Amino acid sequence: MTTGQRNLCSLALSGLLMIVAGCSSLPPRTADRPDQNAGTVTVNGAAGPVSATAERKALQGLVNEGKKDLVIHHLKTLTASGDADLYQGNRTRLLVDGPATFGAMKAAIAQARGRVLLQSYIVEDQGVAAEVAELLLARAAQGVKVAMIYDSVGSITTPDAFFKRLVDGGVSVCAFNPINPTKRPGYWGLTHRDHRKLLVVDEDVAFTGGINISRVYGSSSFGRRGAPTGDGALDDGWRDTQIELRGPVVPVIGQVFEATWKEQGCKGELGLPAAKKASSEPGTRVVKVIASDPRDQGNRIYSALLAAVDAAQVNVRFTMAYFAPGDDFVSALRNAAGRGVSVELVLPGRSDSTLAFHAGRSYYDDLLASGVRIYQMEHALMHAKTAVIDGVFSTVGSSNLDWLSFVANSELNVIVLGDDFGGEMNTLFERDRAASKPVTLEDWRQRGLDDRAMETLGRMLERFL
Repeated sequence: MTTGQRNLCSLALSGLLMIVAGCSSLPPRTADRPDQNAGTVTVNGAAGPVSATAERKALQGLVNEGKKDLVIHHLKTLTASGDADLYQGNRTRLLVDGPATFGAMKAAIAQARGRVLLQSYIVEDQGVAAEVAELLLARAAQGVKVAMIYDSVGSITTPDAFFKRLVDGGVSVCAFNPINPTKRPGYWGLTHRDHRKLLVVDEDVAFTGGINISRVYGSSSFGRRGAPTGDGALDDGWRDTQIELRGPVVPVIGQVFEATWKEQGCKGELGLPAAKKASSEPGTRVVKVIASDPRDQGNRIYSALLAAVDAAQVNVRFTMAYFAPGDDFVSALRNAAGRGVSVELVLPGRSDSTLAFHAGRSYYDDLLASGVRIYQMEHALMHAKTAVIDGVFSTVGSSNLDWLSFVANSELNVIVLGDDFGGEMNTLFERDRAASKPVTLEDWRQRGLDDRAMETLGRMLERFL
């Protein structure tokens, strides 16, 4: 299927979602919820909650990385609306773009001994996606339990024959909320989509972030500086971020998959992970996992990000694929800039979703006038969903800053605390910023009527994009 055909399918589906979607709302800002009680911090290791002494040691390790006051400040912010379960002793690795990510993921799958769990909004049958499928079939043939969850809307253009071949090869495959309600009776919800991207191999390694199992990740965004031309330009050089995790947090991400498998009534055995290759915890990173679901009372990813922006003291840096976050979040960004915090956004200069693109741009005037700095990446299609705040609160995941992520999708983000990882995130942000074009208020106000009209339409439809 061509890019144009896929866009038409997506547009038709968006129209259908607008018809059937109900009116959803976001939780109020923490500052507007005086009844909320502060929670507690619980630090977990490989065997569960650690002793008070080990907990103090882990938190002291965060402080010793640097920026002591900011670390303590953001730890308190995390508990402002409830308990914070943290996992110590992890090793993390940032993976930039498709080649690096798929190289690491395929290497991990090839080493699987017990089971492989793969969950993705989009699973395609071409390019690097087909290579992953072949590797899954090879591991299944060797007796490894392999299970896959794909979203039936996100993967709407992938032929059924592709998934049937996986099933015939021993892979357990499950479509999340099938479009056809007769396919798996009792599990249908057109407006509830599974936007999570995760891979868990035994208890050795896990991956999550913004990267789908898609051919668009066949090349690196940083290898190209000229503006792409020609039909299909959006299929090359996507800019995205994934995170590789090793340590006690890995089984937690596996539990996210297991819960979805059970809730969806998926068929097939997940098997058990093989014993860990090493008994010692492999790193020093402290990580929090946040899995959001539209059926929850409030979106925990949205609340955590909003609280972190409200608490920011030095800088706020978002790199975001789809930016249409609603008035409260925009107010938080403007307020942060107003109190002297450096607020910077790297956003798309072009997009595969026209209306969502213009919905986000409808906020530019207010943001720029408030001192928020905006940069647009034009040489590649920006698809990352990351943030680093005050250099100590970092997040990588599947959640965009838009209404679908906040109120309609199941999403997965990880928060990594500490100055060391925050430094890596800042370096990556600065690399993206250097490769992007700054948007000035003066230039922005010179845009044409066509753009303004699209922004008005995008804002009107923001809750459906």
